[in-house]
Amino acid sequence: MKKITAFIGSARKKATYEAVREFEQNLKSYTDIEFEYVFLKDYRIEFCRGCKLCFNKGEDHCPLRDDRDLLIEKMEDSDGVIFATPNYSFHVSAPMKNLLDRIAFLLHRPCFFGKVFTSIVTQGIFGGNSIIKYLGNMGENLGYRVTKGCVLNTLEPTAKSAQEKNSLEIKKAAARFYRVLVRQAAPTPSLFRLMMFRISRTRMKEMLSEEYYDYRHYKAKGWFESDYYYDVTLKPFKKLMGWIFDLAGHRLAKQN
Repeated sequence: MKKITAFIGSARKKATYEAVREFEQNLKSYTDIEFEYVFLKDYRIEFCRGCKLCFNKGEDHCPLRDDRDLLIEKMEDSDGVIFATPNYSFHVSAPMKNLLDRIAFLLHRPCFFGKVFTSIVTQGIFGGNSIIKYLGNMGENLGYRVTKGCVLNTLEPTAKSAQEKNSLEIKKAAARFYRVLVRQAAPTPSLFRLMMFRISRTRMKEMLSEEYYDYRHYKAKGWFESDYYYDVTLKPFKKLMGWIFDLAGHRLAKQN
């Protein structure tokens, strides 16, 4: 049975929570799924101090002792995750942004390959599409297979026509999520993702040393020599582009 965890950034159990519940119902219409709700307001997540110890020495050296690792464990134990948030000042809510800041080291060392990610944004008027795009980018950078999320207009009182449109958007988002959730084969990286990996790893290899945790992590994973983060067969064109991206990374490292 697949395990799905919804991380909810709302302070209230209102529109965002209700949207996730409807998403769950749609998802369970396809198959049996274990579903967990994580309300970020119930967890202690302190503000990042910008010390960079998680990057340079490893996340175990972080001076903050809060619920960060517990939340990461929930992500690791899930086959898929949903990040659901109201639109606050054209961005995610503060608890959700704080969580993303606290796991920023995982953008350097992504680990959620094979897992699925989507997002739900509730809003009064507009701005949610840029939030969906932001969350999707975060999901991809963390290693997730990202499916398109949905933006729901939940201005109160919500008209019946708006409720019907929201339900349709949730239904379509759940269908997209399920299709990727049951897909077995690892996806071939896009040209952009391949570029990000190859340039980053080449610069890291040439600019850092064993002193840095990022360097040791990449070395232990074999990422300095691999085509991508995970085993994948690249076609000749992407093989060539990978070599070009390595060269670009080498030149950027020399410029620094």
